[in-house]
Amino acid sequence: MDPIARAALRSTAALVGAGVAGVAYAGLVERTWFTLRRFAVPVLPVGAEPVRVLQVSDLHLTPGQSKKIEWVRSLAALRPDFVVNSGDNLAHVRAVPPLLRAMEPLMEFPGAFVLGSNDYYAPMPKNPARYLTRGYAAAPPSRGKLPVRELVAGLEAGGWSDLDNARTTVTMGAHRVELVGVNDPHVRFDRYDRVAGPARDDVALTMGLVHAPYQRVLDAMTADGAGLVLAGHTHGGQLAVPFYGALVTNCDLDTGRVKGVSRWWPGAGSTGRRGEVRPSPGRGPVPPSSGRRGEDRPSSGRRGEVRPSSEAPADAAWLHVSAGLGTSPYAPVRFACRPEATLLTLVAREP
Repeated sequence: MDPIARAALRSTAALVGAGVAGVAYAGLVERTWFTLRRFAVPVLPVGAEPVRVLQVSDLHLTPGQSKKIEWVRSLAALRPDFVVNSGDNLAHVRAVPPLLRAMEPLMEFPGAFVLGSNDYYAPMPKNPARYLTRGYAAAPPSRGKLPVRELVAGLEAGGWSDLDNARTTVTMGAHRVELVGVNDPHVRFDRYDRVAGPARDDVALTMGLVHAPYQRVLDAMTADGAGLVLAGHTHGGQLAVPFYGALVTNCDLDTGRVKGVSRWWPGAGSTGRRGEVRPSPGRGPVPPSSGRRGEDRPSSGRRGEVRPSSEAPADAAWLHVSAGLGTSPYAPVRFACRPEATLLTLVAREP
């Protein structure tokens, strides 16, 4: 074999080897390399005491995922003031009992939830290219149903409020907080008209809850005065390009906001502008170790110090999108986008 052919063969072998290694890492390592993100968000009145909100999202649980279940259970050691479950809990018709086991210690704390499409419809194989088209949200007519009533009953029995097209006031720490939620916009179950109205002026904060962060819902919530909106659904892009980021969000949100904290205001989606999240070296308490390599326990990560972008209006709301903890069983990979839960410390605004 001549030298040029040998060089070409070696290059091809190296590329194939790198591809195989990447797939193995994404499917065997990163998708169960759970981490805890931390952010401090200035949304409370001046001088208010901090409140800690734990957000879990997109477990896509199937029976037998014991590592994920135990990791989620260990989050109770954080002792949050409030828990938000952002939907897409299920990926199997028998997943409700293990899901409730995962949530059981978290239901010792006050909480609320909204549903995602994968709490209603069972997963099925899809052409990945579909996520690059306008048909990404359509649920095929043949898609099987999941036991959503059993799921809702179990979460409500644990004391959590169902915020699907609902509005209520809860206590978080020392504060009264108004919650405004909608059912999943990804399958057009949202009915914001049922909960629309200006934010209350006798609460510390009005917070919006939604599974899929579609712009029509973000615009409506923030126009009514929500100071913070929590969402999931995007999986952080699930397959990200190192040093570039996510390619898709699986909704009409821009990829710059695919996960983490940013600013939002009505019409923000047409500007392409976003807030900044700058790392801070501070680290808070984490649950005790119960496993190896951070896979079976929350890792501390780095606390995010969120600072407003100079381009955002002064009264812009804050938006947090969780990259979530799971994947479809038909696409069990993550790359450059670790599965996560988030501990949000709500702090006072500057005078």
